[in-house]
Parts: sequence; structure tokens; C-alpha cells
Amino acid sequence: MNYDDRPDFAKRLEKARVERGFDTAKDAARYFGWTYETYIQHEQGIRGISRAASKYAKAFRVSEAWLLTGEGDTQNKHVPIMGYLGAGAEVEPDFEQVPPEGLDQIEIPFPLPEDMIGFKVRGDSMLPAYKDGAIIVVYREQQRPLTAFYGEEAAVRTSDGRRFIKTIMRGQNGSVNLLSWNANPIEGVYLEWIGEIFAVIPPSAMRKVGRQGGIQGNLKL
Repeated sequence: MNYDDRPDFAKRLEKARVERGFDTAKDAARYFGWTYETYIQHEQGIRGISRAASKYAKAFRVSEAWLLTGEGDTQNKHVPIMGYLGAGAEVEPDFEQVPPEGLDQIEIPFPLPEDMIGFKVRGDSMLPAYKDGAIIVVYREQQRPLTAFYGEEAAVRTSDGRRFIKTIMRGQNGSVNLLSWNANPIEGVYLEWIGEIFAVIPPSAMRKVGRQGGIQGNLKL
């Protein structure tokens, strides 16, 4: 088969891989832990990708529909759910228990910036701030210094490994006080990570898409 005569899906797969920043198919396969021989056959169009399309779409941050048919938005709309937000604004389970691709995959109704994660609200303990089933989408990497977050609500990880969605207030000697609805303040703690909130999505605006790998993550932030 002439390389330029590849099926269109194979050309789109290559385009998605290059635009995601991988110069070669081998680089991508190594990074995501795929079998190189299988992946390169998909990119060469020797084998169809219907069973692997979801995995490739999430990894390269494009839509599955575009990858398969060329139709629709090319941009990623998926976010991995990395924990559940409950009483006291605490996120569970512990990050060590969360698989790299998240507990669930949720499709958001608009394109997302790169490298976002989500936390799902469970129960009514977060009312009136957040409803049961809402998704809080945050940046995986901290975008600003600690001082820029004073007075703002954000996802945080404390030095003792707990995760919360809290309002950050200045403490003493570099520590912070964490405030939230329906919970006592947590005072004098130190933060290892702050995830800036990008959006809060109501349950009616989302679609669950499962846990078929592809989005690489690590909550050791």
C-alpha cells in the first residue's frame, strides 16, 4: 500500500499523534504503554481502529467521532474523574487508590484545555455550593503561586495527603486555613498542590464514557 493511499482514519490518527507532540509512532506507543507493532499497523491503515478508537482519542485528546469519521470537533472533551467529593469537602479515595486513567471518564459539552482532571460531588453535604452529581473540573498542574489563591476556592492536597475543595485563606508561617460550606475550618495546614477550578458542570450536561484508558494521570501532584 502506498503510504499516501492509507485509509482516512489512519491519516487522522497520525495527525492527532503529531499534534499531541509525539514525533514518531514509537514515541507515542512507548509513552502510553501500547504494543508498538499493533499501533503502527493502525497508523499505517493495515488494521481498523474501531476497538481502539476510544483509547487513541483520549490519549491524543481528540474526539472519537472525528478520529473514526472525520466529523465533529477535533478537540478533547473528556475528563478523568480522580475522586469523589463528600462531607467536609474532602475528596476520596486516596490518590494511591486511583488508577492512572481515573475512576470514570466523563464527556464535557465543550472543548477543554489540556491536562484537566475532575472530581464528582456525591450527596447533598456540599449544598448550596455544589449539587449531587456535579463535576468540578480543575487544572492537573498548579498554575499560580500559593499567594495568588488566597480568598479563592480550589482543589488542594495537604502535606499529610488529604485532598479537599476548599477556600484558601492565609495562615501563619506559610500555612493556610481551609474553609468550606457545612464544615469546620481546617487551620494551620501546608499545601503540596493546588488545582485551580476551571468549571463546575451540572449533571445534566455530562455523559459518562467509561474507563477505557488513554488519559494519563497521576495524583501525586
